[in-house]
Amino acid sequence: MAVTTTRSPRRDLSAFAVLSIVTAIVVIGLKLIAWRVTGSVGLLSDALESVVNLVAAVGAFVALRVAAKPPDRSHNFGHTKAEYFSAVFEGVMIVVAAVVIIATAVDRLLDPRELEEVGVGLAISVAATAVNAVVGWVLIRAGRRHRSMTLEADGKHLMTDVWTTAGVVVGVFLVAATGWLPLDPLIAIAVAVNILVVGGQLVWRSGAGLMDSALPDDERATIDGVLAAHRADRIDFHDIRTREAGHERFVQLHMLVPGDWSVQRAHDLAEQIENELRAAVEDLNVTVHVEPINDPRAYEDWRLD
Repeated sequence: MAVTTTRSPRRDLSAFAVLSIVTAIVVIGLKLIAWRVTGSVGLLSDALESVVNLVAAVGAFVALRVAAKPPDRSHNFGHTKAEYFSAVFEGVMIVVAAVVIIATAVDRLLDPRELEEVGVGLAISVAATAVNAVVGWVLIRAGRRHRSMTLEADGKHLMTDVWTTAGVVVGVFLVAATGWLPLDPLIAIAVAVNILVVGGQLVWRSGAGLMDSALPDDERATIDGVLAAHRADRIDFHDIRTREAGHERFVQLHMLVPGDWSVQRAHDLAEQIENELRAAVEDLNVTVHVEPINDPRAYEDWRLD
């Protein structure tokens, strides 16, 4: 009986979070200027969501720095689940922002006010949206490339902000064109509802990660394909388990080999399979438990097949 384990290399992705922090500060400044110029509660709600983006970006920075730490005596499997806590935190902040926006919008709905300098305010808001769109696209690509839920969530949040701003800009323009003042707070409320949906989705996804969800079907199929290529009359695999934590993937399995094999021969095969699995699935940590195929006790853990 033997166990071999290989781990994926860790990387620090916090530089992307720094980019998100700087972007959030710039965008908040631009949107607050747009609000002060126009007096639009819709633009104010948009600025408040960007404050959430800043808080979330700071949380993402901390989470990514923690996730990059190697295993230690207190956290033997590493710290990558810190990314999920960041997503939960971001989701909660989104909900708080939505509540503030709704409260502000209801007050303005009961006490409508004329908008001022709409053209200047909208131009500033559009410029802020362009910045968000570019950085959001960069973060989503980086998140998918590095399998980082934190970066992908932050990027999607920025892209949601882009569409939110687009809606607000259209609404403020229509208010200026039609003179119907209640439209401004009504759009702000619609923005808040959209933000609530985004926050709920982030909390749901991070919760699934904290519950050690299995890898997606396509990645499990890739793993099964690698193992199938090594199955023979006297070689088999069972009790295959997978999970993910942040950008890292984990698989553990039992490899059954002839009982008369030497330890070296079984180890060599396990090393070969581990290398093939890691080449097939990015950021995969592999643990192989070697057992004699002719020993009935080797099948006692056959529970998940």
